[in-house]
Amino acid sequence: MIVTLIDEAVAGGARIEKAAALLGLTARTVSRWKDTDLGDDRRRGPSSSPGNKLSPEEQERVLTTANLPEYRNLSPRQIVPLLADQGTYVASESTFYRVLREAGQLEHRQHSRPKRARKPDEHVASGPNQVWSWDITYLRSPVRGVFFYLYLAVDVWSRKIVGWSIRHEESAEYARDFLTQAIAAEGVDRGELVLHADNGGPMKGSTLLATLQRLGVVPSFSRPSVSDDNPFSEALFRTLKYRPGFPRKPFQSLVEALQWVEAFVAWYNDEHLHSGIRYVTPSDRHAGRDTAILARRHAVYTTARRRTPTRWSGPTRNWTPVGDVFLNPIKRETRVAPLATPVH
Repeated sequence: MIVTLIDEAVAGGARIEKAAALLGLTARTVSRWKDTDLGDDRRRGPSSSPGNKLSPEEQERVLTTANLPEYRNLSPRQIVPLLADQGTYVASESTFYRVLREAGQLEHRQHSRPKRARKPDEHVASGPNQVWSWDITYLRSPVRGVFFYLYLAVDVWSRKIVGWSIRHEESAEYARDFLTQAIAAEGVDRGELVLHADNGGPMKGSTLLATLQRLGVVPSFSRPSVSDDNPFSEALFRTLKYRPGFPRKPFQSLVEALQWVEAFVAWYNDEHLHSGIRYVTPSDRHAGRDTAILARRHAVYTTARRRTPTRWSGPTRNWTPVGDVFLNPIKRETRVAPLATPVH
């Protein structure tokens, strides 16, 4: 029956790997069953219980111990050492946790609740100046332990660097100044822009937040210590610091750092063919010129294929402009065609 159900799901458009995974199988196992004509699932599971399995009495002792007045407000990580100090061994920490979990006694019972960092909201950019990402990185100075601080903002949709500044320190006031200038230079209207950053002090300073509110910019923040929540800025800093010509030695002065970053920004925006936007420059995409550029490339490939069709086994390279760009996208489950009959 299981093989039949998987075949029906595949016929309905599902991938065999996903359909098999729903039943705890692999595609290789299903193929082997078909090849050897084994029929249905003949797995029977273990024929005997583990020899070291806790008896009902031992499980009850674990629960009784964990619920004693002197232990009931402690975790197993604290209970086990305290019992050892008394010369008593009841069970391991993992066994305490497993027995308590099976008994439904691992819930948080205090008035306070553990702090949980909620995943940032999903932001979708369908054009320039809708979602920006910004961050601060260190540039080494001639003095050990002293750095220059590079403030950098990038447009998520076009990957264009829309603003940057270098300072001797990081502060909310400097962040306010460089972002205000970038917003004015791009002509961003009130209520159009989402500005994403990590949880650093300058990002959440009251001076900056008040300015963003005045400008009608919606702030967005990463979870604490989760760099993946700000991937566009992280990727940009990696490109910057692995760029050929990035000094291996510290910058000798702020002026030298300014000159190097200015040249990098010019190259990145106007010359760099970015892989994430079909190898056009960020400036071309930001200005809307990428559509015509990609159309010309498509025409070149179409002509080449028409000239020598035998050299093309499939469609030409995809030169379609990249559509919406997602920042912290919500994970959407891949839907598998429903099975005809529920499996018990």
